[in-house]
Amino acid sequence: MPIEQKPFRDAMARLGAAVNIVTTGGPAGRGGFTASAVCSVTDSPPTLLVCMNRSVSSAEAFRSNGVLCVNTLCSAQRDLSGIFAGFTGIDGEERFNSGAWGTLVTGAPVLSGALVSFDCRIVETLEKGTHLILLAEVEAVNAGAGGEQGLVWFARDYHAIGRAA
Repeated sequence: MPIEQKPFRDAMARLGAAVNIVTTGGPAGRGGFTASAVCSVTDSPPTLLVCMNRSVSSAEAFRSNGVLCVNTLCSAQRDLSGIFAGFTGIDGEERFNSGAWGTLVTGAPVLSGALVSFDCRIVETLEKGTHLILLAEVEAVNAGAGGEQGLVWFARDYHAIGRAA
């Protein structure tokens, strides 16, 4: 029998993860959300796994557009995380008024200044509990200039991380 939700969440708070804004764009419009549940699946073909709560306001846009971009934030982009997490009351297209956005191959919004952006096509969607699991093949990568500090979520708070000197 699975453990209860609170002990599970408390344990997961000890698992640090990069902070990402995951975006979509296309005929169903633009949308995005903040995620820490992102990881590599395989490098042949290059594939990422992204977990998205079904309650995300743009969930249907992700399904309809069939594309996404994982934008990994640097520490200077912390405020964008709150906007795309829904903490500010800003929703939908208005979220893209913050930050500078472009595109690569798929048309999903790519955040200027992100540590790295993975432009992907969604190849499979799985459903588990409250979440959708998106498997996405990487079609383009935009790596930042380097030197920036990364942003991680650990112990229910943001932390800047960087390379040792």
